[in-house]
Amino acid sequence: MLVKRVGGSGLVSPAIGLGSLALAGAYGKADPAESFRTIRHAVELGVTLIDVSLPGLESRRNAVERMVGKAVNGRRDEVLLVSCGRPERPERSVEASLRRLRTDRIDVYSVHLAGQARVEEAIGRLAAMVADGKVRRVGLCAPSPSQLRRAHAVHPISLVSSEYSLWNRRVEERLLPAARELGVGLTACRPLGRGFLSGRILSPAQFEAGDHRLTDPRFHSENLMRNLRLLPTAENFAAQLNVGLSRLALAWLLSRGDDVVAMPSTRSRIHLEMNAAAAKVRLPPEIGDALAAAFPTQAVTH
Repeated sequence: MLVKRVGGSGLVSPAIGLGSLALAGAYGKADPAESFRTIRHAVELGVTLIDVSLPGLESRRNAVERMVGKAVNGRRDEVLLVSCGRPERPERSVEASLRRLRTDRIDVYSVHLAGQARVEEAIGRLAAMVADGKVRRVGLCAPSPSQLRRAHAVHPISLVSSEYSLWNRRVEERLLPAARELGVGLTACRPLGRGFLSGRILSPAQFEAGDHRLTDPRFHSENLMRNLRLLPTAENFAAQLNVGLSRLALAWLLSRGDDVVAMPSTRSRIHLEMNAAAAKVRLPPEIGDALAAAFPTQAVTH
C-alpha cells in the first residue's frame, strides 16, 4: 500500500483507508460476520487507517467500534484509529470509545463543530486529552475554514475530514486551500460519491429500504438521470487505462496531492481489494485534468 506523510504533523498514513458507513448499514444491510472479515482483511492489505466516525449514525457507532476493536486485537500497533464526536463532553465520548475499541489511545480524534461558536473551548479540552496520552492527534469533521483556523490556533490540527470526490469538489474552493496553508491533511470521505462513481447505480430503485442514499437528492430519479450524463468521459478514460471506474475515481483523488487520503467505506472484501488497488494506478496528468474538466464543481444536480 502506498503511504503518505499527511500534512505537517508527521502523520504517516496509507493512501487509502477504510470508512465505516457501509459497515454500519448506511448503504444497505451489513452482515456482521462479513464486515468483521473485511476489517481483518483491510489490515492484511495495508489499509490500516480505519475511521469509525459515523456522522448522523451515532446510534450505530457502539457496535462498529466493538467490531473494529475485536478485529484489530493483536495488531493494534499496525493500525491508525480515527474517530469523531460532538464537542460536548469529549472526555466522556473518548473514554467510551477507548473501552469499545479495546485500546488505550485514539490516533486521531476529530470533533464535529457544526454550528458551534465555542471552538476554542472544545479544542482546548481535546488538547488536554492529548497531554494525557488518550488522544494522539486532533482533527476536525467538515469544518469551515474559519473554524479550522481558530481551532489550529489553540492546538495543532492534524486532519480535516470532508466529502471529496469527482462528484463533490467543493472543498477545493476554500477548505483545502486553508488546510494546505496550515499544513493540515485531508481525509476524503465518500470518495466514490456514495457509489455513484462506480457506474453501477442507475436508479434509486436499486436501494434497499433504509439506505441513506434514498434521502440524498442527488439520487432522486430525475437528478440521477441528469447526473449520469457526467459519467461517459470517465468511463472512456477507465477503458483507456484498463481500470474499473471506481479505481479511476480513487486514483484521481489521490493525484490531488500528497496531503489527500481517500476513505471509501465498504462491507465487502472484494470491493475492499478493488479500492486498495487504486493506489497502484498512476494517472497521467492530462487525464487528471480532463476528468476535472468533465466534473466541474457546479455540475452535479441536487
